[in-house]
Amino acid sequence: MSSIFAKFSGTASALGGLIESGGRNPFGVVIEKVVSSTVGVIENRETLLFGTNNYLGLSQSQNAVKAAQDAAAKYGVGTTGSRIANGTQSLHRQLEVQIASHFNRRDAMVFSTGYQANLGIISALAGKEDYLLLDADSHASIYDGSRLSTAQVIRFRHNDPDDLHKRLKRLEGTPGAKLVVVEGIYSMTGNIAPVAEFAAVKRETDSYLLVDEAHSFGVIGENGLGVAEAAGVEKDVDFIAGTFSKSLGTVGGYCVSDHPEMDLIRVNCRPYMFTASLPPEVIAATMTALDEMKAHPELRTQLMDNAKRLHGGLHRIGLNASKQVSPVVAVTLETLGQAITMWNRLLEEGVYVNLSLPPATPDNRPLLRCSVMATHTPAQIDKALEVFASVARECSVLS
Repeated sequence: MSSIFAKFSGTASALGGLIESGGRNPFGVVIEKVVSSTVGVIENRETLLFGTNNYLGLSQSQNAVKAAQDAAAKYGVGTTGSRIANGTQSLHRQLEVQIASHFNRRDAMVFSTGYQANLGIISALAGKEDYLLLDADSHASIYDGSRLSTAQVIRFRHNDPDDLHKRLKRLEGTPGAKLVVVEGIYSMTGNIAPVAEFAAVKRETDSYLLVDEAHSFGVIGENGLGVAEAAGVEKDVDFIAGTFSKSLGTVGGYCVSDHPEMDLIRVNCRPYMFTASLPPEVIAATMTALDEMKAHPELRTQLMDNAKRLHGGLHRIGLNASKQVSPVVAVTLETLGQAITMWNRLLEEGVYVNLSLPPATPDNRPLLRCSVMATHTPAQIDKALEVFASVARECSVLS
C-alpha cells in the first residue's frame, strides 16, 4: 500500500537537513516563559524577541488581560458555534461596530483569524465570471482565498502599478468584476505598497480594490489605519482586511467596507459560516487593546523610531537589509547555509528572529526577518545590532 505521507519526503529531507545543520528545528522554537513583551525565555535563556509581530507590545496589556478575565467570568470561555448559528454574542457585534467606527466605514465583519478574513472575503467576492489581480508577493492567505474562489487569477509584478494597469487594460470589455488585492506592508520584506498609485489604477479601470493592512494597522497613518490612510486614499479602497494578532496582540481578523451588501457576504462566506466564532475573552481583550491603541498614538511614534534605529543599524553594519523603513526589517542572505548558521547563532546569543526560507521568500533567497516593537528599548535594539554584527562576522557574511 502506498504511504499517504510519501508526498512529504522532500519536506522531510529538507527539514532533516536544517536540524542537522543547526542542531535545532527552526520551526519548533518554544517560548517557555514570557517575561515581557520584548523578552522571553527560550532554551532556558532570557532572549530578546525580535520576531513576534507584537508591534505595539499590547499582548502584555494589563488592561486587556483584566478585560479578558472579566469576560470569561461573565460569558464563559467559548461560543461553541459559528457566527451564523449561536456564535454571535453582544460582544461580537460591539467589536464590529467599534472596528467599523474606527475606520469610518459602514460595516465590519469579524473573523476567527486574520487568515480566515482574507480566505473568506476573497473567496466570497470573486466568482467564476470575475477576475482576481494579485500582487506577486501576496501572503499565503490571499493565494488560498483565490484558490477557494472560482475566479480567474492574474498576478502582476510586486508593487508595480504600471504592470497592474497594463493587465487590467487587457481585460477591458470582458464580462465580470475585477478585484485587485494588495498588502499595505508585506510581511516578509517590510516593503510598503504604493497604494495611492494602485487606487488611481482602480479608479481608471473601474475595478475594485482590497488592501490587506495586517502589518500596517496600528502602525502607519494619522489614526493608525494603515498605508491607505497614510497615502490619503482610504476612501478609494473598497475593502480593508486585517488582523488583531499583530498591533492589538490578540487573535482574529476583520474586513471593513462601505458597500451595503456586506450582510450578503456573511451568508456566502464559508470561512465565516463554518468556523466557531472568537471566544468572549478574546473579543473583550481586543476591544480594550483597540481603545489603548487609540488613546496612545505615541506608541506609533516610538515604534517607527525603533524601526529606524534597527533598520539604520543593520545597514551601517553592512548587512543587506530592507530598502524601506517599516516595523518589518528583513536581512537577505545569499546561501541557505549562511541563513541557518546565523539564525542558530543569533538564538544562542540571545536574539530571536524569524528564519524565512525559499520558496516562501520573494526572490528565492533566505531571510532573517526581524519585527520591531514600540516597547523595545534603545538598549535592546543596540544589543541586537551588536549580536548581529558579531554573528555576521563569525559566519563570514561580513568581512
